[in-house]
Amino acid sequence: MAFDPLVSVVVPIRNEAATIGRCLAALAAQDYPAERVEILVVDGASDDGTPDIVRAAASIDPRIRLLHNPARFAAQAMNVGLGAARGEVIARVDGHAIVPPDFLSRTVDALRRRPEVDCVSGALDTRGRTATGRAIAAAMSSTAGVGPARFRTGARDERLVDTVAFPVYRRSALDRIGRFDEELVRNQDDELNLRLTRAGGRILLLPDLRIVYFCHSTLRRMWRQYFEYGFWKVRVIQKHGRAASWRHLVPSALVAALVVAVVAMAAAPLRLPAAAIMAVYAAFVLVSTAALAVRHGVTLAPRIAAAIVAVHLGYGIGFWNGLLAFGVPIPGRPAAAAPLRPAGR
Repeated sequence: MAFDPLVSVVVPIRNEAATIGRCLAALAAQDYPAERVEILVVDGASDDGTPDIVRAAASIDPRIRLLHNPARFAAQAMNVGLGAARGEVIARVDGHAIVPPDFLSRTVDALRRRPEVDCVSGALDTRGRTATGRAIAAAMSSTAGVGPARFRTGARDERLVDTVAFPVYRRSALDRIGRFDEELVRNQDDELNLRLTRAGGRILLLPDLRIVYFCHSTLRRMWRQYFEYGFWKVRVIQKHGRAASWRHLVPSALVAALVVAVVAMAAAPLRLPAAAIMAVYAAFVLVSTAALAVRHGVTLAPRIAAAIVAVHLGYGIGFWNGLLAFGVPIPGRPAAAAPLRPAGR
């Protein structure tokens, strides 16, 4: 790798007017050599004024280019960006994220000092813009909400992981494994990173490199986000014959257990074990909520509890819907045709 390789930052966006200005300002302020950075913003037919904000930023900073993605979805946006990128290093930064000033210098340095690593990024500092958003952020940053997803919950030390958010790749690794799967509305990064690790690549998390990520501000939108994560995870498992991590299967098992418990309540001999299942889950939510409320504010407790349940059940119900749409992901079994895609973020 060159001492200061050219870095192409691809920013897939659609309707990010609330945050794209701050996102681009953070990228423009990187301490990496300015002449070795290009910023490719790929817009998916935004209708909230986002392209105008990007054009205004590009008029000040010629490193920023606005590209167009008629398909609207993130995988196509990333591939449009990759087609235009000139860099030896490719970074993905979404329009609702704000990277620290040393994001590029730290990640490029990690790729330089760890030649066995093909992808690197930091951990998320998830934030909400409303009270409900702050509760959602608390749930999304906790093991109670999302399990051991280290890029969301953090880690004590630098470590190899199965995936990261806002990845920074060696271009050579993407040339080797291929581009983003355009069938997937969600989980494009997860699927590509699964391909990467199965091909022998390694992904490094720098937990002290914190990336500000603005989550949804309503439970309804957050539920839909996690429903789509679960739904499209089935297709990823179909494509690869296995899940990248056991944590991807837990929410669907939880939903199944709760449904069985509710049905079992109709049979007198099964009422006690069924009630026990529901009580254990309720206790888990209450204890987790209490711990998070101490850190994030006791007035948020009811919303935190609702957010934890929405993450679990949204993902789990989405997964079961994915099984109905795509079929059970048995290795060697032909996959069903993809259904009509849900809308992206």
